[in-house]
Amino acid sequence: MTSAVDAVDTEDTIDVVVVGAGPTGLLLAGDLAAAGLSVTLVERRPRTAANLTRAFAVHARTLELLDARGLADALLSTGRRIDRVRPFGGMALSLQRLSTRYPFVLITPQYETEKLLERRALSTGVDIRYDCELIGLSQDRDTVTLDLRTSNGTSTGTRTRTTLHARHAIGADGVRSTVRTALGLPFPGQAVVRSMILADVRLTRPPEDLLAVNGNADAFGFLVPFGDGWYRAIGWHRDGRAQDTDPVGLDELRAILHTALGTDHGMHDPRWISRFHSDERQVPHYRSGRVFLAGDAAHVHSPAGGLGMNTGLQDAANLSWKLAAVLHGRTPDPEALLDSYHRERHPVGRLVLRISGAVVRAVMATGPVRRTARGLGAAVLPRIGPARDRALGLVSGIGISYPPPPGTRRPAGRRAPDLALEPGPHGQRLYEALRSGGFVLVTPPGRATPPGAPLTHVHWRTGRRTTRSARARAARTARTACVLVRPDGYVAWSAPRATDAELAAAVAAWLLPAATPGRTAGPAQKA
Repeated sequence: MTSAVDAVDTEDTIDVVVVGAGPTGLLLAGDLAAAGLSVTLVERRPRTAANLTRAFAVHARTLELLDARGLADALLSTGRRIDRVRPFGGMALSLQRLSTRYPFVLITPQYETEKLLERRALSTGVDIRYDCELIGLSQDRDTVTLDLRTSNGTSTGTRTRTTLHARHAIGADGVRSTVRTALGLPFPGQAVVRSMILADVRLTRPPEDLLAVNGNADAFGFLVPFGDGWYRAIGWHRDGRAQDTDPVGLDELRAILHTALGTDHGMHDPRWISRFHSDERQVPHYRSGRVFLAGDAAHVHSPAGGLGMNTGLQDAANLSWKLAAVLHGRTPDPEALLDSYHRERHPVGRLVLRISGAVVRAVMATGPVRRTARGLGAAVLPRIGPARDRALGLVSGIGISYPPPPGTRRPAGRRAPDLALEPGPHGQRLYEALRSGGFVLVTPPGRATPPGAPLTHVHWRTGRRTTRSARARAARTARTACVLVRPDGYVAWSAPRATDAELAAAVAAWLLPAATPGRTAGPAQKA
């Protein structure tokens, strides 16, 4: 039955429309609204429809970004922590080596992350519209126009058509992104794994290790606990040829895990079970004029490593502060700042595709030579310090960095560690100070704040209150007296010594004075 459509309603221009209320879209919307912008978030699913929980791993860098928003502790209470992994039966790889407040992987269902981010988005004033479908998008030099179709909630099935006008729009609407399609952007890539099965199950005989994973010549199996009695199970068999839409039963998954792990651990009572395939794809441009793509709308890869949701959330953290700075007229070069989203995040997306692809190909290794090489790598990697630490840094996100901006040098572009600060109204460590939502300037005590700078100014912790680990972290990572940290927790600028004039110039390269009137978004550029 065809739904009736009412007359078109047109609403006033708003600052940003975000399409897609998964984790990436929710974080973006919440950040932008917290920055004082008007934000509408539209989601095709009805409010009561749960999103499919394919993601379950929250890595260290993502937890740091949530900490910078005061959200990490709440999420930690929903799951379990894994501080070591044993790839393909090799030696245990300890995550405790990570130099972070969160040296582990948090295992929690995606819906817990979404619930937390939704509460925050609503508290900051985001207008969330569920059961609202994007059916058209266009843009000109000044505005993005979005045509939406929304259910009126009645039994007649009538749907209302609405037109929104926004200064910018963001597509965070997943692999089948309507925004990406409307922009006419390709999504090149290929399917790498077919007929994989996911399920949430209970076990009568839980594995001894918190994480059970193994692959052999015929199959791959994976089990990880959510902490509430449920386990995420993933299975793939080399001979699988079923389509995503073909029926799937628990017996098929049991057989695959028995082949891969030697037992199905008494798997029973699935609360859901699904068959899917995994692609490796990436859009060539993350920006097209006034429209941006983030998360799975921009890049998609296998679930290996649990990197998908984390990469999307880090896209969101990179884009939100830049868009807010431009719309508030607080950046000296709006176009360069907006372009830097693609310049910084596209290489990261490409790197994640390579990492997850390498893991998948190791899992799918055929022949005795390749399987022997995989087992040897799993045994040797934990013994080679530099290779081990780089692998941990990339997967956790802690080791991800951006090119230093022109005219700067390292550590600019690198992640800022959680520096110890003199206690004050903004907390006692850097990621507490970042909860202000803006830039943070760290200097020795006694330095004056650059006049008119819209930032949070804090001081290094000194004296006996500084722990040995905090001093070592500061010396090892910063080795500097003045550090300007971006809202996403990356170093913008640093210097071992700086005069007041040099400090003011460094801040002015990123920020216009808060008193600058009006808003500007600069001219839109085509990708």
